Amino acid sequence: MSFSAAWLSLREPFDRRARNPAVLQAVAAAFAGLPSVNIADLACGTGSTLRALGPRIAARQHWRLYDNDLSLLARAADVPNATAVPVDLARDLEVALDGPVDLVTTSALLDLVSAEWLERLAIETAARRIPVYAALTYDGRAEFTPSDPLDDKIVAAVNAHQRSDKGFGPALGPTAAQAAVEQFERVGYTVLQGAADWSFETADREIQTEILSGWAAAAREMGTVPLPDVLAWLTRHNVFVAAGLSSIRVGHVDVFARPAAAR
Repeated sequence: MSFSAAWLSLREPFDRRARNPAVLQAVAAAFAGLPSVNIADLACGTGSTLRALGPRIAARQHWRLYDNDLSLLARAADVPNATAVPVDLARDLEVALDGPVDLVTTSALLDLVSAEWLERLAIETAARRIPVYAALTYDGRAEFTPSDPLDDKIVAAVNAHQRSDKGFGPALGPTAAQAAVEQFERVGYTVLQGAADWSFETADREIQTEILSGWAAAAREMGTVPLPDVLAWLTRHNVFVAAGLSSIRVGHVDVFARPAAAR
């Protein structure tokens, strides 16, 4: 599954604001005092994780940026300390983990992968004793202000859609963050987690409109909410957005997992 550069650009400021500061600080502290760090960023998109985390790590860094979208990779690799590598992570995860890797990072990925793929990630990183920073995993929570009588039904449909196959097998969707904690603890890692919710305020009209349209489309695809109800829900919320009355919070979780005696 791939996302447009325009969508990734639109969401990046909100992603950066949402990232949990305690988790970010723990990642940076884990590499304090080291002269250099090699980082493998999985499903890098346009490089938002590099831009968010890179300035917090004092060490000299080299990033290997992995994605299956060549257009996104071209945008992501436009920095001196990064190498873009096209890879199908569903098939060739191990390729991204081989070689000198001190940290694996990813953002907005784990809710798209299957339980089997997540277990594989935990096992393969544990075998290499590599810490993992996985940010912005959707956890199924959403709050709309003003609320609408159909909100719960739409969110339930979206969460069901999140469990469909996104290219890695049946996706974990809203259960991914908890599953990640359990998988990494199972392989002997210490796990720090923290809330990293998207928060869209009344002035954030463009991204709210995109979120609402995307969620309406997902609900329509699931077919559990009648189409007239989906359209009516979307219309009512868009009226609130246009009037500068709407705010939305979408739940996400950040995780930093590291071996008990991490390097």
